[in-house]
Amino acid sequence: MSKDMVVILTALNLEYQAVRAKLASPQGHLHERGTRFEVGTVLGTSCRVALGLTNKGNHSAAVIAERAIQEFSPTAVLFVGVAGALWDTARLGDVVMATHVYAYHGGTSEDDGLKARPRVWEAAHGISQLGSHLARVNDWADETPVRGRAPQVRFGAIAAGEVVQNSKISAQARWIRQHYNDALAIEMEAAGVAQAGHLNGAPVAIIRGISDRADGTKSSAKDRSWQPRAAANAAAFATRLAVELVREREHSPMSQAGRALASDGRTAGVTNMAHNSTVGIMAGVVKESSVHVQGGPRAAGPVDLVAELNDLRQHLTFHHAEGALDDDTHREALAELETARRAAREDNSESSRKATMALKRLRGLVAEVPGLVARLGPLVVAAGDLS
Repeated sequence: MSKDMVVILTALNLEYQAVRAKLASPQGHLHERGTRFEVGTVLGTSCRVALGLTNKGNHSAAVIAERAIQEFSPTAVLFVGVAGALWDTARLGDVVMATHVYAYHGGTSEDDGLKARPRVWEAAHGISQLGSHLARVNDWADETPVRGRAPQVRFGAIAAGEVVQNSKISAQARWIRQHYNDALAIEMEAAGVAQAGHLNGAPVAIIRGISDRADGTKSSAKDRSWQPRAAANAAAFATRLAVELVREREHSPMSQAGRALASDGRTAGVTNMAHNSTVGIMAGVVKESSVHVQGGPRAAGPVDLVAELNDLRQHLTFHHAEGALDDDTHREALAELETARRAAREDNSESSRKATMALKRLRGLVAEVPGLVARLGPLVVAAGDLS
């Protein structure tokens, strides 16, 4: 993971330009499949940002987000732009940061109507906490308040679908407000980005400036006036959030412990500290009051890696049976494991990259099961040594 890099994605050029204006010396970065990013630093800081354009829609956003995560291994992914307000809670120009995202087009059509079957992704706890703190500090906005009113940050659900919602009275508009009545805003990309982050273990924040009220006024003179202001407000809050995310990552106790171990000439380990208690540990290194425990055996080559992956399959099955992994996560985890196993058996220049990426995605899927995450650490390293 790159501790000083945050990916920011937008769907529209207007939104892209609003973020780009916050960056110093953006330089082009071409992905091997043709996707173009620009990498720069937030003005006046050392925080690096990889900026990309997804175009409209959840599907396109998911693909580009996945590509960006694998290309840059960022600290976090921020999706930034404009949205329509579903209720009067958020005013024009305000910023909404998603606490969770609904993919509202999931459903089943029955004789008595369309029944909602949404998918929901919650925002990462750390990002939500940091966003709330920045909103309380309230020094992120950099524009002169319009008519004496500074933009505010609102926190709540965002609904993401596949159509432009521009009505309060259509059948779909009424259905959305009935079934997703806690959603503050509505747009078309957040679900795709949230899913990509979930599968790759990358924290995601959805940040939207309110440019209209999804009430038939899109493309009006008022909307054209508010869109750039809403985009600029979202960009201002997002880049401030990016800077603070990187700062916290660089000063986190885990990062400091890693730097201390590196200065001692040792590889990464786990530092366990106990106060007024007795601890029994089989440790790799003991120095003074710190105990450094190696993460586990490291596979020495392709044959060992395949054997370790075969063993990992049994552990996935066990945690699924115990209820630690739900059916969907277990199924997706097995698919990534099989991709890694096939790559580990290959003997070409792409095998290392394929195996490493599959194992990183697998680690993201099982992020809430510490035992599996610990087992995957040395396997990701071993996969990187296949080439």
